[in-house]
Amino acid sequence: MHEITISTSDKPKLFSQLTTLLSEIGLNIQEAHAFSTLDGYSLDVFVVDGWAGQDIESLKHEVTKKMQKLEEDQWLPLHLFPKETGTLKHIPTKNIPTKKIKKLEPWCSLPKERPEKIGMNYIFNHVNKPISRNDVWEIEASCLKYEKKIASGSVSDLYKGTYINQDVAIKVFKNGSLNENMHREFSQETFILSKIQHKNVIKFIGACTKPSFHLVTEYMPGGNMYDFLHIQKVVLTLPSLLKVAIEVSQGVAYLHQNNIIHRDLKTANLLMDEKGVVKVADFGVARLQNQSGIMTAETGTYRWMAPEVIEHKPYNQKADVFSFGIIIWELLTRKLPYEDLSPLQAAVGVVHKVFA
Repeated sequence: MHEITISTSDKPKLFSQLTTLLSEIGLNIQEAHAFSTLDGYSLDVFVVDGWAGQDIESLKHEVTKKMQKLEEDQWLPLHLFPKETGTLKHIPTKNIPTKKIKKLEPWCSLPKERPEKIGMNYIFNHVNKPISRNDVWEIEASCLKYEKKIASGSVSDLYKGTYINQDVAIKVFKNGSLNENMHREFSQETFILSKIQHKNVIKFIGACTKPSFHLVTEYMPGGNMYDFLHIQKVVLTLPSLLKVAIEVSQGVAYLHQNNIIHRDLKTANLLMDEKGVVKVADFGVARLQNQSGIMTAETGTYRWMAPEVIEHKPYNQKADVFSFGIIIWELLTRKLPYEDLSPLQAAVGVVHKVFA
């Protein structure tokens, strides 16, 4: 496990760019902490794993290359952290170098004026202690800014917004829908999202419980694969189709390795970022697999649902694999599964292996 600390001027979407940068290297972010200052600086601390071996120099080399590319794109010169700040295992406020950072503020109290530029500084440190990730990241609702409503459902509304200069998607649960079951669903979804970090899984930003329930994730400007195929009528080339299939399979494999069953895999829950990277999203009905390894509850969407789920038979992670197979068929044919049937008729078709 390694700790990487990056200090630079606070810029829009900086935190999102840094997390993407680390994910592209193959690192899994176990913890992330971000601070802003009165004089316009940002300090981002990441605890990561996924780097083979203990060679800190090779890790530093890979991150440096990525950072230099980011700096070239944003016209920022590169400077290493001074040696006197060389190793930090834990970064309480009082230990942050006063030469660069004078006073820390909450994320939602950003300064109005910022210096034009400052070099990006970063340090690396190997962390031996295990990191607990069972906590839910509670954030202040007052730090969220809403831009537009993206979608609306019976129990929640989805907005595009910002959280400390980072574009985010904000799922707001309607107060009238917050019964005991919805409380349980919200707790389950935030718990699962807070445990996972993968380049092909939607990134969890945080959750609010006051004044109402909010779930905040990264914003995916590319939209979802369902609209891409059936509304925009985009025809995927074979290389593009294979890329989507590989990215989805990697995301699902990661979930299964962590004993998580998604239970609602479908093209509408596959989102794309600005670079076209596909990520598995919507963990509202996802569950940790129990010790017996089987479940019986019927949940998901009929057209993509495995027959054993529809029939309330015991099922496990293979139910996700069935749904993945339907997605591949959909990508190849650009057709909606059982498009001429109602959802209930589609369920019968799945069970009796009647292919539309």
